[in-house]
Amino acid sequence: MRTSCAAIAFALFAFFTAARADNFPSRPITLIVPFPPGGSTDVAARIMADKMGKSLGQPVIVENVGGAGGSIGVGRLARSAPDGYTIDIGQWDTHVGTIIYHIAYDLQTDFAPIGLISINPMLLVAKKNLPADDLKSLVAWMKAHPGDAKFVNQNASAQVGGLLLEKLTGTQVLFIPYRGAGPAMTDLISGQVDLLLVQGAVALPQVRAGTVKALAELSPQRSASMPNIPSADESGVPGFYIAGWFGFFAPKGTPPEIIAKLNDAMVDALDDPMVRARFAELGLDIAPRAQQTPVGLAAFQAAEIEKWWPIIKAAGIKGD
Repeated sequence: MRTSCAAIAFALFAFFTAARADNFPSRPITLIVPFPPGGSTDVAARIMADKMGKSLGQPVIVENVGGAGGSIGVGRLARSAPDGYTIDIGQWDTHVGTIIYHIAYDLQTDFAPIGLISINPMLLVAKKNLPADDLKSLVAWMKAHPGDAKFVNQNASAQVGGLLLEKLTGTQVLFIPYRGAGPAMTDLISGQVDLLLVQGAVALPQVRAGTVKALAELSPQRSASMPNIPSADESGVPGFYIAGWFGFFAPKGTPPEIIAKLNDAMVDALDDPMVRARFAELGLDIAPRAQQTPVGLAAFQAAEIEKWWPIIKAAGIKGD
């Protein structure tokens, strides 16, 4: 009798889960942006939300939940119902680097990947009058002025990037803490700091305006979205690689059928010519098709964790 009741209960659960997936979405979806409005994460999220809402037949509403390097917004996602109606746009800082904070969720098990959206080239930019125009000349200047280079530390990826630069070149920087890339860029333009490592989407407008200069894009080869900026290899420091990225995540336990519907809408959005043009304008490289899948994002995030967690832990980096 107990076996029969259990079988009936399981069948009913499967039936209602399938029905819920078939009707999805029947109401608006919340897309958590774990940072304040106006940044590159927010802009990319709103571009995707607009297009995905049309594909899904329900609005995708962006909600900014900033604080603690994005960990507050990601924590809210971890506590949300696994029904597909709450997702987030994650990135290196929130789904890899956020281990520098005391978090109440597991980055490797508490989320269901939906798909990788983009690879976001990182630029090392310098104040206009710094006597270096590429990484090779920067290293020479830093060796002649040990510890003088004022390197902005506005988040975990910036600090890890600065540590990697030190390790690869045998130099030393002076980390200057900032609460965000916006204030840091203001001070870089005025010459109060020397170096800023930031996503191309943030730096490109100032690089194009000539108020700061780009020393390198931190990857082995040039980015399709900013082909005029040399790679780290070309500019003199092979191995100085770090990239941002955007991907969609849902809470763990979200039914695969719902993940598939969200992924279909994401892929459709990334195929749209207007979305592709806007991403190129922002300096965001759309992820390869194989990485736009849930499996692709899961493998990508796992590789990022394997690469960066040992560096973060060895350096003893902690969030405020």
